Amino acid sequence: MLRVIFLGTAGSLPTTNRNTSAVMVNRDGELMLFDCGEGTQQQMMRAKTGMKALTSIFISHFHADHILGIPGLIQTMSFHGRTEPLKIYGPHHVHEFVQILSALGYYKLHFEIEGVDLEPGDIIKREGYSIQAIKTEHSVPSLGYALVEEKRTGKFNREKATELGVPPGPLFSRLHRGEAIEINGRTILPEEVVGQSRPGRKIVYSGDTRPCNAILETSRDADILIHDATLAKDQQEWAIESMHTTAEEAANLAKKANVRQLILTHISSRYSDDVTPLFEEAKAVFENVTVAEDMMEIEVPYQDRTEFKNKTNR
Repeated sequence: MLRVIFLGTAGSLPTTNRNTSAVMVNRDGELMLFDCGEGTQQQMMRAKTGMKALTSIFISHFHADHILGIPGLIQTMSFHGRTEPLKIYGPHHVHEFVQILSALGYYKLHFEIEGVDLEPGDIIKREGYSIQAIKTEHSVPSLGYALVEEKRTGKFNREKATELGVPPGPLFSRLHRGEAIEINGRTILPEEVVGQSRPGRKIVYSGDTRPCNAILETSRDADILIHDATLAKDQQEWAIESMHTTAEEAANLAKKANVRQLILTHISSRYSDDVTPLFEEAKAVFENVTVAEDMMEIEVPYQDRTEFKNKTNR
């Protein structure tokens, strides 16, 4: 299971229907937060994500709308008896940031928080997947992130295995794991009954950024690209000055990268009542585009399946 939950989709300021930046990824029950704007813990409660399984927070940069939700969230987790450690990753000075968090509010945490500074290109390896830090272009030091799963074993051809005299059961499993077996004096190799390895899934989160080559290259053939689309193209000059991206620019990048689905987020408050300008200009360039809404959930299938499942909770 790989699910993306949009807890906050506003740009810079919260609105009546959008919270500040926070995207949660649930991978087989492990929760990861990408940015944590003000009020994120309440959004987690509304989305019923839980907090106990949260292992990591990945900060794109230290603007307030991306980090102010962290102090309240860690205090609530401590109040609920959390003892498992939490890692907070981000650009330089995360360690100092964690020290400041620990000193806020006159409360004593019951679990350890570790701050981990990342450089562009750093890779955090975990079981079955990795998180890659990506150089982005914003008004302060900033990172994007890519969750990249390892390749999966190829499909097992049961009919072929049976034709070769392999009885169903443990020998099937051994072949699928890559072990050669012997049947009636004949060696049967895994490649005789197991297809080519299949890709895992890839999700890219840009954070706040101008369109940049590092995001483009990392996003190639991604299942989902979650990209800054703060403004429409009629605000191009302001997008350049504020170091954000227009919806059209995000769509052009998604098209060049051949991603499967583009999700626009970090939406300016000027589009609070109507995101049509953002959607239409992106749609004109890239077909499979969605403007994120708070509480929107997306199930990410493997590439040998074709349909994404979108769900919005209201």
